[in-house]
Amino acid sequence: MKMSFRWYGEGNDSVTLSQIRQIPGVEEIVWALHHKQPGEVWETDEIRAVKEQLDEYGFGMSVVESVNVHDDIKTGNGDRDRYIENYITTLRHLHEFGVKVVCYNFMPVFDWTRTDLFHPLPDGSTALFYEKDRIKDDPMEMAEYILTECKGFTMPGWEPERMAGLKELFARYADVDKEKLWEHLKYFLEAIMPVCRECGIKMAIHPDDPPWDIFGLPRLITDEAAVTRLLTMVDDPYNCLTLCSGSLGSSPKNVVADIARRHTDRIPFAHIRNVHRYENGDFTEVSHRDRDGDVGVLDIIKALYDNGFEGYIRPDHGRHIWGEKCRPGYGLYDRALGIMYILGAWDTLDKLKS
Repeated sequence: MKMSFRWYGEGNDSVTLSQIRQIPGVEEIVWALHHKQPGEVWETDEIRAVKEQLDEYGFGMSVVESVNVHDDIKTGNGDRDRYIENYITTLRHLHEFGVKVVCYNFMPVFDWTRTDLFHPLPDGSTALFYEKDRIKDDPMEMAEYILTECKGFTMPGWEPERMAGLKELFARYADVDKEKLWEHLKYFLEAIMPVCRECGIKMAIHPDDPPWDIFGLPRLITDEAAVTRLLTMVDDPYNCLTLCSGSLGSSPKNVVADIARRHTDRIPFAHIRNVHRYENGDFTEVSHRDRDGDVGVLDIIKALYDNGFEGYIRPDHGRHIWGEKCRPGYGLYDRALGIMYILGAWDTLDKLKS
């Protein structure tokens, strides 16, 4: 297992590389070129600039999150083949710098959804929150709220350029039902798998967040059956899953540890976070401590450990604690606590095994 930490880049993150360097056990930075729009080629000079930053602190750059997929690919319309070729070019460029895993998603329009970015918790911290009854027919209110509250940071999936054309985006997906979306995902994966094998890059799809349809848009990667369908419809070791405990764990029907146990060999990257679910369908992010939430953090870690997980792992969304002003869900302090919790569990399993 290799511990990593997501970083959004200089000027786009409240956390610095020098701070991350002081967290025990962190070997890799999970990064991306956040100024690039879906469909654009990531040029080698841009990637090299990131490498030079990370080299200064001794970090690897093996995992990219995310190389976003253009909507023409998801809808199967327009210039999808041209955008797939651009994606392939980007993969080749990433290979030159040793990238091993690309995390991506195939969610229509939004790649994550929350209704409150700073929801107060009983301990005085705040966290991301999803209120089911606020997800109604018109998503504009939610989009405007998120753009206002992001405090100048880029929010992947909620870029102002995309949100400005939200109505047009929805119109493009009007004829895309769940089966068509599966077809388009299969087309995309079959097109890029030869290059992934050549470059040794694993494509690790992120589960849908939350794992159910919203605003009439179909969602695919929502449960065990969907994960199995994904991995069998393109049965290639480079077609993989990013195991996100919080995304899958937001649904009470998902036992995330079981998914981890069954598919460890196709999980090169794991996000560990915790959520507390409410009976009405709402959920909130909480600390990484197992008993604070409902996803079974310790069971998930043990399932990965017992099945020989050798991939990359990172703490996912943390609370905003101790007055920290940061990107929603991505502060320094609570994610550092999460790392120590994960490493403590892993080290204990090592100790018991020996």
